[in-house]
Amino acid sequence: MTTKDRPVQSKPRVAVLFGGRSSEHAVSCVTAAGVLGAIDKDKYDVIPIGIAKTGQWVLASGGTDEWSLSASSLPEVAPSAQTVTLAEIGGEHQLIVAAPNTVPQELGAVDVVFPLLHGPFGEDGTIQGLLELSDTRYVGAGVLASAVGMDKHFMKVVFESAGLHVGPYIAVTDRQWRNDPETVRKRVDQLGFPVFVKPARAGSSMGISKVDSLEGLDAAIEIAREHDPKLVIEAGITGREIECAVLEGRGTDAPRTSMPGEISVAGGGHEFYDFNAKYVDDAAALSCPADLPEEAITRVRELAAVAFDAVGGEGLSRVDFFYTPDGELIINEINTMPGFTPKSMYPQMWKASGLGYADLIDELIHLALHRKTGLR
Repeated sequence: MTTKDRPVQSKPRVAVLFGGRSSEHAVSCVTAAGVLGAIDKDKYDVIPIGIAKTGQWVLASGGTDEWSLSASSLPEVAPSAQTVTLAEIGGEHQLIVAAPNTVPQELGAVDVVFPLLHGPFGEDGTIQGLLELSDTRYVGAGVLASAVGMDKHFMKVVFESAGLHVGPYIAVTDRQWRNDPETVRKRVDQLGFPVFVKPARAGSSMGISKVDSLEGLDAAIEIAREHDPKLVIEAGITGREIECAVLEGRGTDAPRTSMPGEISVAGGGHEFYDFNAKYVDDAAALSCPADLPEEAITRVRELAAVAFDAVGGEGLSRVDFFYTPDGELIINEINTMPGFTPKSMYPQMWKASGLGYADLIDELIHLALHRKTGLR
């Protein structure tokens, strides 16, 4: 009997996977703290698995305090003498704990993996590909949707092909910047200032800078390149930041959308919704539902579902828009593994829409347990 044929246990075993090799390692740990604290352990057999910055998989503590974030401390998964691997045993793919000079310990097969990984090497389709190869069910977007959702350049290409309104931008590759920086500067100047310089494949506002003139461009580009050699540079848009949470429908049902929310950043000297505003200073506030005309609320929800389907979304996503003074909606991005602490925008929007945090976790696991493995 293969893993894909094995019936789900009466108490499903859920491997919560977090940490990872990206610059969003700490954010992933904080997300895991929220999920581990809320998941129903009477209903699920939970196995916390951390991924160290080296890429090593280790058995991790299921406590939440160890993975909390503060202004003076960033949580981190430490390497261990014991390594967790996914191996095929007797036709099933099981978790194995191995250490030098010891007999490997079988943890048994898992019914579903909950990959709470942000950024490259986790949110970008890589871990999803590994799980697909082993016919292991998992929460969230598949390989292609994860890769497209991670790369802000190709994300915009897909959105444009789906008829969504995308703001002016340019993509800058490593080769373009190193070979001909002057052409890059001219292309950015044509966008007009201010611009936002972003790593193409990073999240949590890592490496993002607002640039008000050409003089500050090079420094902002080098900051972004610390996170990704490929960049996206976007023209500044005058508008309110509106978000919408999307949840995959059951069976053949259409995607479900939350009431839209609006972020405001108060205090702390934040020019925009940056990393510290999100996670450290607690400076961000969400209004949900956003104070929008009824027709705009309906349109946000419709467009969020279009964006979700355009990338081939599964499980969950958060879709971000700009609402301009003339009532236009410009899509900013989709996040296929949004921040998922109880204070994060995605769970808050669902809470305001009638679905609480623990119930949301339960629904995501239900969707993963009931989706087919392989091509779908």
